[in-house]
Amino acid sequence: MTYVVSVDTCIPDGASDLDALQREGVLFLFRKGIDAIEAVEGPDGMEIEIVDSILAAHPGGALLKLFVDAPALEFAEDAVRGVVGEILERSELLSAWEITKCEVELHPELAQQSLDAADGPDAPPADLAARAAQHAEARAASTTAAKLTDEEAEAMRVKISALAPRLKAFGLDSFGWCEDDESGVDREHAALAAGALVYAIDLLVDQLFDDVEVLGDEGTTVEDCDGPLWFLEDLPEQFAVRYTALFARRFLVTAVSLTARLTRDDFVQLSCVAEELLLKFLLREAEVVLDTYGLLNDEITSAWEAFADEAYEDSDYEWLYESVTADADEGVGAEQLEAGVLDVENWFMPFDRTSYVHPYAANEAGEREDTA
Repeated sequence: MTYVVSVDTCIPDGASDLDALQREGVLFLFRKGIDAIEAVEGPDGMEIEIVDSILAAHPGGALLKLFVDAPALEFAEDAVRGVVGEILERSELLSAWEITKCEVELHPELAQQSLDAADGPDAPPADLAARAAQHAEARAASTTAAKLTDEEAEAMRVKISALAPRLKAFGLDSFGWCEDDESGVDREHAALAAGALVYAIDLLVDQLFDDVEVLGDEGTTVEDCDGPLWFLEDLPEQFAVRYTALFARRFLVTAVSLTARLTRDDFVQLSCVAEELLLKFLLREAEVVLDTYGLLNDEITSAWEAFADEAYEDSDYEWLYESVTADADEGVGAEQLEAGVLDVENWFMPFDRTSYVHPYAANEAGEREDTA
């Protein structure tokens, strides 16, 4: 069985954020370590093979997706944790780093084969998008049923609220809280709203990794993709034919860059249209998390509305979800057309000289071809 193991690693507490050159060096060290390992020996001499990997670095650490062939989920996770731990231990530059998460996921292709093999009255729908939606609903329902005791919901509230200080780019005042104004959002709900955004970062990045893998495997665009997608199919559907594997990778890198900047105190503004869309997705994931645990209410919604008013300079990007033509009178303002936001290539262009967009996402060379 092939498993996808997601691993998050982070720099030591108190260490300075990685700059662009250091991040490239980190990726080189991880790649070198992984390439040197053909297989891992498991219990009783079983062999666990690493068949593929996806790596991404950000100022606070690195994200890894390792695809491994293993006889069981537990063996896959243990093997990858051991491999990454050994890479960190053997590298003097990474020896103080920590593994903060190591989780196993089923490889999308094998999950699809499992669904295809199902039969009988309870078999899943033939349409893969419907299957994905059905699976997500069932997982959310089971999670709610299993975890929504008062004690566990309270524990989750405390856990999420404790993450609020990590959203260094925005203080609680950005979520409608004011110490001297009792008419606004109270501190407790503002912290929960901020912490939920931090909690949702892992979900956003992990699921975008999955989208990149599915689209890359099929070698097509979102318009013709049969595999289940988390976010790419929720982008403005009129441009679906332009969402290629290269677009997906650029979108993922932009997500890593944006979420890393949200956890730093030097955040200035959203840098491009792609970041505006990603923040929309991040808010949606945060809402799903709190709703799942019964923590969503009107005050949280008000807190996020206050946050959105501060984070977004305008809502022009919403025009992308409208049915548009070249005529400005039929749905899109002239300024949007002049800005070229209807061309997905321009979604990764910095708004101005103070805006930072990762070089890979910005396609600064201008000549990279889509190799899907």
